[in-house]
Amino acid sequence: MKLTLRQLEIFVAVARHQNVSRAADQLTLSQSAASTALNELERQFDAQLFDRVGKRIRLNELGNSVLPRAAELIDRARELEAMLHAQDAPGELQVGATLTIGNYLGTLIVSDFMQRHPGSRITLDVENTAHIIAKVASFDLDLGLVEGRCQHPNIDVIPWGDDALEVFAAPNHPLANKRRLTAADLARADWIVREPGSGTRETFDLAVASVLPGVKIKLALSHTEAIKRAVESGLGIGCISRLALREAFRRGSLVRLKTPFLKMDRKFFILVHKQKYRTATSRQFIELCRQHMAAGLRDLMPGNIR
Repeated sequence: MKLTLRQLEIFVAVARHQNVSRAADQLTLSQSAASTALNELERQFDAQLFDRVGKRIRLNELGNSVLPRAAELIDRARELEAMLHAQDAPGELQVGATLTIGNYLGTLIVSDFMQRHPGSRITLDVENTAHIIAKVASFDLDLGLVEGRCQHPNIDVIPWGDDALEVFAAPNHPLANKRRLTAADLARADWIVREPGSGTRETFDLAVASVLPGVKIKLALSHTEAIKRAVESGLGIGCISRLALREAFRRGSLVRLKTPFLKMDRKFFILVHKQKYRTATSRQFIELCRQHMAAGLRDLMPGNIR
């Protein structure tokens, strides 16, 4: 064989980072060594895998075709290496989670996994649904935990659990003490919601589309805690996951607004690239996620509401 696993490992790292220097840092190599290995790989096969414009480097069509197979081969090689070393502990895993899941579920699941498998190394990347989908699709993440819909043709979507959004306000807001809320009341209100691209915003937009046309978005923020603070200060009413609201409701700093005419239920999903080899670590992590949900962990979590 002309190619080596080391060449493929460097190719995959450069493809994921779109930068030779960052890839070299990840692999503990000098930049010149990484560049030489990459150039040698292309020279051996008389094939260009990247387009180079000045100092910028980007995968071309051939590189995009090679990347999934190269990444799978490297994953299998690492698993084989661990097996040959008789290591029972799982290896590395790059997990992405949306803000709601990352803050209220993901960190505890990662902590539990690492306690069960002390040799594991888990990285948790917390971003909105659109970014998580993009990173799973580009092999930058092994798994994605999201609450938004995913229709990417190259990604497997595994149902994981149920959630719902809650509409809420400050205790002194005019709607907080109104006995019966109407759609017209909510249509006139100022709303503080998540940013476009988040799963929470997608669920909100779908829920209000036919019931509250022309809803007034006063602020769109990328953090649930910022939304809660803005609502507490009286800037408007909010809508976020019930996972994030239990403590605020218990303290009385925020109150639930009953909106039975809005359908706010949604599901949690686990995303895996269809061409991504599922290592023992990823399979065990998915199974642990399922165990937590099946055991009703969310009922016990700070931020959950029943």
